[in-house]
Amino acid sequence: MNPILVSLLEILKYVLPSLVVLLASYMIVQKFLVSELKRKQIALLQETQHVTIPLRLQAYERLTIFIERINSRNIIPRIYETGMTVNDLRYALILTINAEYEHNLSQQIYVSRQIWQTVRTMKEQELNMINMMAVQLEPEAPAKELQVRLADYLLSAEGEMPGEIALNLINEEARSVLSYGSQG
Repeated sequence: MNPILVSLLEILKYVLPSLVVLLASYMIVQKFLVSELKRKQIALLQETQHVTIPLRLQAYERLTIFIERINSRNIIPRIYETGMTVNDLRYALILTINAEYEHNLSQQIYVSRQIWQTVRTMKEQELNMINMMAVQLEPEAPAKELQVRLADYLLSAEGEMPGEIALNLINEEARSVLSYGSQG
């Protein structure tokens, strides 16, 4: 046999098993590193959920309180004072609603875009309703007239009010966060 071929076979006899061992080692280490990385990612996700879920639930709570506080049925008794005019009550309601809204602006980073948009829309609808009712009355008339007009409107309105819709959406999303969080 040719001495070069013999030498080549002799080299292959040592190199080939080494290459197989090297390839097997590489595959084992690669699989271990990938599984370790996935395990660390899952642990990090679980760790962040312990922080983010309570923050999100707190945001839902605060937005629920906001919606209840700016609801005309609840805000008028807090704001109304004897001797106020329609104009006084109107501006006091607008200022209070806007202040409440500004106080809760940061909650938008914890809730879905749909929830935040619903909360904003609900606030705007409350302001529009107050303005619409106030414009129909004399500005210097007693504020009691605006209060009665708003109460009549709320009692006669058909379908769900914007506040009820917003609360239902918040409750739905909070329930999904709670059920997802308890599984995570």
